[in-house]
Amino acid sequence: MSNSIKFIDLFAGIGGIKIAFESEHFECVFSNDIDKYCKITFDYNFYKNGTNSLFLEDIVNIPSTDLPDFDLLTAGFPCQPFSIAGYQKGFEDKGRGDLFFEIIRILKEKKPQAFFLENVKNLKTHNKGNTLAFIYEQLETIGYKVKDAVLNTIEYGNLSQNRERIYIVGFLNQDFFNRFNFPDKIPLKKTIHDCLVTNNIDNKYYYNGKPLFEKLKQEVISQNTIYQWRRIYVRENKNNVCPTLTANMGTGGHNVPIILDNQGIRKLTPRECANFQGFPKDYQFPIIPDSQLYKQIGNSVSIPVISRIAHNIRLALTNN
Repeated sequence: MSNSIKFIDLFAGIGGIKIAFESEHFECVFSNDIDKYCKITFDYNFYKNGTNSLFLEDIVNIPSTDLPDFDLLTAGFPCQPFSIAGYQKGFEDKGRGDLFFEIIRILKEKKPQAFFLENVKNLKTHNKGNTLAFIYEQLETIGYKVKDAVLNTIEYGNLSQNRERIYIVGFLNQDFFNRFNFPDKIPLKKTIHDCLVTNNIDNKYYYNGKPLFEKLKQEVISQNTIYQWRRIYVRENKNNVCPTLTANMGTGGHNVPIILDNQGIRKLTPRECANFQGFPKDYQFPIIPDSQLYKQIGNSVSIPVISRIAHNIRLALTNN
């Protein structure tokens, strides 16, 4: 295969997987999502000279014949149906869990050389392992050799966020498959302070003087710890890293990451959450509701982990 490897990015969100693969010299030729707010953030960063716009449409309505030619399919397909935090309806979750079959449809009809999928760790054990076994069966039936791994961001991305995700990689060609390995662990050298912003924090993120402050000040006592407000109690992360960022951390007071700084007690800002996901410093956020920004970042990916996987996929495809 030539060194020019084209990929399509399904369920693209705000472009985390796109950034990771482009950092390893893959060429993104199509990005798709159904979330109008994701399109605002995505286009705010990538839309230039009439290109790289997010195609806003339900994947169900996109015929594979409308897709450009590509060598690799990437997809962080909806995780809520498989998450331990949800109802775990799996493939029976209409409009979310069943969207996996759209990936199968496109792979079957377009037959790219490889694919990369990302989802929550619980997919590995969902329905006593039968869900993942079914996924393997579907992918292998259309000709792919498949392997997976659960990787934690703190062990594979040098980012201080405790985030375990399953990554599933497949190849049509046996030699490509044989050459691919998931990356090895690397030391965690960064601390939470590498991701925190120390100045010009908007007062709206602080709890000082707000009703919840009296409850929080009893528990949030260390500047080296990130806490979580979980609706009725404070959860302390004792590993001195950021707990897993979630899509609902900006709504309803659930899983809200909280810190103590020199000015008081506050939640992490969207920019700080993006830092914990490894987004580049020049990645910008438009003026949309914070609840949407938190959702976008919590639904996104740890970019350095995926960059390392993308690097190994490129090595496998090019034998370089």
